Amino acid sequence: MAGGKAPGKAAPKKSGRAALVWGIVAAVLVGSCVVGVAAGGDDDSNVVPPPTATERTDTVPILRQAFESQGICYGWRLQEGYGDDVVSAGSNLGDGIPVEDHPQCPRWVQVVAAVTYTSESSELEDYTSVTVQGSSDFTPSDLILMKTALSRFDLTDDAFVDDPGWAVTRAAVTLPLLVAERGAASPEPVDTAAAAADPAPLKDAGSDLWRDRWGWLIGAAGLLLITVLLVTVGLVLRRRQRREVDAPAVRGPRSGDRTSPRTPETA
Repeated sequence: MAGGKAPGKAAPKKSGRAALVWGIVAAVLVGSCVVGVAAGGDDDSNVVPPPTATERTDTVPILRQAFESQGICYGWRLQEGYGDDVVSAGSNLGDGIPVEDHPQCPRWVQVVAAVTYTSESSELEDYTSVTVQGSSDFTPSDLILMKTALSRFDLTDDAFVDDPGWAVTRAAVTLPLLVAERGAASPEPVDTAAAAADPAPLKDAGSDLWRDRWGWLIGAAGLLLITVLLVTVGLVLRRRQRREVDAPAVRGPRSGDRTSPRTPETA
C-alpha cells in the first residue's frame, strides 16, 4: 500500500490546466472580435454610399425627358476617391449606363463627384471634388460656370460629403436647366420626327369684305324684302280701290236706260 498513489492528488493539476486552456481560447476569441469590429467599423466609415434605388429610379426619367426636349444626354458618376472605383453611374439611357463617349450621345453633359472619407483617427477631414464634364462642343468656361451654379441649389461640397448619393443625382437633374441658361441648348422641345411633306396650298379665301359685314348684309336683305312686300301690297290695294271707284260710273247709264221715263209721244 505504500507504493500506491494518494487519492485526490491529480485532480487539481487537470483542473488548473483546463482553466488555463479555456482562458487562452477566450482571450483569442475576444481579441478577434474586438479587432474585427474595429476593422469593420473603420471600413464602413470610409465607404461612399451610392444613391438609393428610389433616387436612381426617379432621376432616369427626368434625364430622359430632358434628352427628348434638348437632344443632349445627361448623366452622373459617383466615385470613391480619384481612382477608377466608380460607386454609381447612370444617365438618360438608364441606371448603370454612362453617357461619356456613348454612340447614342454625340452631345452629353455629366456631373462627376469624387468623395474621399478619412478614418476617424486621421487628422485629415473628409473632402470631395465635383466637376461638370461635357462633349467637345461645350467650352471649358461653360462647364466651370455650370459647376459653380450648383451651389444655387444647395449642392455645395458639404452636401456631397454628407449625402453623396442624393447630391449627385440632384445635380444631374439640374444640368438641363444650367445648359439652357448658358445658351447651349434651347429649353423648347426639339422635333426629332422626320420632316413632313409640304402641305398643299390653301384655296383662295376671297375678299374679306362680305365676311366681315355679313350681319349688315342680312339686315339689308331683310329690309329690301319687306320694302318689296309693302310696295306689292300697296299696288294691289291701289288697283282694288280704282276698280271700286270706276264701277258705279260704268253701271250708271245702263240702269238709266231701263228706268228712263216715257216720253209724251210714247204715252
